[in-house]
Formats: sequence, structure tokens, C-alpha cells
Amino acid sequence: MADAVDQIFGRKIRVLRQKSGLTQDALAKRSTLSVDAVRRIEYGAFSPSLKTIRKLARGLNISLKRLFQIVDRGGRSLHDRVCDFLAGLTSEQVARAWRVIRAMFRDRPGAR
Repeated sequence: MADAVDQIFGRKIRVLRQKSGLTQDALAKRSTLSVDAVRRIEYGAFSPSLKTIRKLARGLNISLKRLFQIVDRGGRSLHDRVCDFLAGLTSEQVARAWRVIRAMFRDRPGAR
């Protein structure tokens, strides 16, 4: 019998996967997990290790911190989606995005 926490976690993973437009097979490949592991996680059939959860986060292109926040709180705000997007970029790309954002709001009081 699956534990209630495992079932809740699995449902959140399924929703995140579907919102990302991924099949279970695609998430498995991106996460370097087996399709069976993804199915069992989504079904709540076992408790994944932290290593497996980290792989899922990478496959979903979100940070481990964000994955836990989503599981704990639910939906993703625009702020969360921006952070998730930036988490998937290189350091140089993040620095470039930061320069653009600062330039867009340079007239704002307190902007540096």
C-alpha cells in the first residue's frame, strides 16, 4: 500500500511533467531514470531517494529547492517560473539577463 505522502508527491510530479509537456518516457530520459521508476513515483508506489528526487528536478528543469516548494505549497507563481527558467541557464546567460533587467528599470528609484 502506498503511503499518502508518496501519493501526494507522485501526483505533483505528474502535474509538473504534464505542464512541461513531457511524457513519462521523456522525463525518464531527461532525468536518467527508467520509465518504470517515473511511473512508480507518479503512482506513489515507493519513496524516492534524495538522489532520485534531484534527478527528477533536473529532468523537469527546476531547482531542487523549487521542487520541494511546489510539493509543499502547490502551484507556481510567475516569480517561481522566472526563477525556474533562470535555473536552467548558464552563468553567462544569467548575467546577461540580469544586465537587461537592470537596464529596463534603471529609472526606478533605488535601482543600481
